[in-house]
Amino acid sequence: MASEREVSVAIIGAGISGLLACKYALSKGFHPIVFESRSRIGGVWTKTIETTRLQTPKPLYQFSDFPWPSTVPDSELFPHHHQVLDYVESYARHFDLVKHIKFHTRVCSIHYQNPSHQTDTTYGSWALWGALPSASSGQWKLVVQNTSTQQGLSNYNQEEEEVYVVDFVILCIGRFSEVPNMPEFPPDKGPNVFQGQVIHSNDYTAMDHKTAAQFVKGKKVTVVGFQKYALDIANECCNANGVENPCTVLYRNARWTMPDYMPWGFSIAYLYLNRFSELLVHKPGEGFVLCLLATMLSPLRWAFSKFVESHIKNKLPLEKHGMVPKHRFHQEINACLIATVPEKFYERVEEGSIILKKAPSFGFCKEGIVIDGEDTPMSTDLVILATGFRGDQKLKDLFVSPTFKDYIVGDPNSALPLYRECIHPRIPQLAVIGFSESVSNLYTSEMRCRWVSELLAGTFKLPSIKEMEEDVAKWDEFKKRYSGQYYRRSCIAALHVWYNDQLCKDMGLNPKRKKGFFAELFKPYGPTDYVSPKE
Repeated sequence: MASEREVSVAIIGAGISGLLACKYALSKGFHPIVFESRSRIGGVWTKTIETTRLQTPKPLYQFSDFPWPSTVPDSELFPHHHQVLDYVESYARHFDLVKHIKFHTRVCSIHYQNPSHQTDTTYGSWALWGALPSASSGQWKLVVQNTSTQQGLSNYNQEEEEVYVVDFVILCIGRFSEVPNMPEFPPDKGPNVFQGQVIHSNDYTAMDHKTAAQFVKGKKVTVVGFQKYALDIANECCNANGVENPCTVLYRNARWTMPDYMPWGFSIAYLYLNRFSELLVHKPGEGFVLCLLATMLSPLRWAFSKFVESHIKNKLPLEKHGMVPKHRFHQEINACLIATVPEKFYERVEEGSIILKKAPSFGFCKEGIVIDGEDTPMSTDLVILATGFRGDQKLKDLFVSPTFKDYIVGDPNSALPLYRECIHPRIPQLAVIGFSESVSNLYTSEMRCRWVSELLAGTFKLPSIKEMEEDVAKWDEFKKRYSGQYYRRSCIAALHVWYNDQLCKDMGLNPKRKKGFFAELFKPYGPTDYVSPKE
């Protein structure tokens, strides 16, 4: 890299993305410093629900150059959360990453300082992105705080601040923790009128397993939501209370939850994770031939969805309980909303220890919950809001600059505006890893971290800001077309291979990783396909 100073790299977060960013930065000769607010590595895996297992089949959720240990047998496709955490920690030890991490260190804010005194409001006039730091480029000022002596930001003490100045920042703060997505209610129908307790799933997962079990014991619990956190929490409430105090699950829309990933004995990877499956969808930047193929093969895309849906309905009593979604499975996977149904979940519905209740909207009253359209309140003692997180707000809160705050979240009617799902065209010397989702977030984060490290090393140059924004707009159109109302999740699941092709081409690597025409077209792609560079 042409520079008169050694480039310093700050990585915020020591979850999976942060560890990968550190490893690949080191591989290019940089000396990164990783800031982690907690006492250990692992991100969301450090605090989770006792019964949580991996959602993605293990072969898709692994580091390309560090296989799962023999203590987790091949037959165990969905390891327990403590096995996942052990695997991640082993990876960090193997590549000697821990010594680069500053634990108990929360980054409170980041601010870009430009040596030419150019204000952040003029960045929009730039033609090129400030990717490679040099002696004439700006730097990022990071204000950090020690969390070992502070209990959260409520006890913020400016005297305990430290300041770091770095050339490049990689944000790996995740999107499924810390900033809860709290539903809004009218003043007279909010949690304040309820005589019981209302917490978010974030509060529940912060408890140790024994405390969580005692917390729900003997209570009538209502869980709001139908994603993985909601299903797992409902299952744990059943473990604590059984049919004596059934757990009610309030959901807005039914979802295609997976009993397994082998519809009718056929691996789902052959339906959605190979090049042939991607010929069935329109892609950003596709030419005339690919566009024509996607249009002609669209009936096959419908058939794949119906094939998977029929298997799910055969395995789970969805029709009996009114849980058949109105949308196609293809939209579910395009929105990265696929969840594995917990073991014996519907058996517990059958026995009455879990009650499923559709509630497009609801409010609170003194006794519990009032579902719109129903006259009788639903009595409950405890409401757990498994309503997700505000990952975009979490990113926004880090920036000091009001301009960058607006840039990073973008238009509320568009997905997060990141080129290659990593770089904001108008925020210099900064990358975001781990916000955009896929069928395997570990696998995707590794490819992105490789791409960012090659960018920093000068292997390739980014196009102009205008060209990057045009590319972002094309991907935004794709997300809206196939993800429906969930486009802001920035999911690339149905175009995983196509997306990795773009990264490989940027890095000067051959995107085709299989041997032979038919293998390239039909064999599923996974992490091990990207172990060694193919020029």
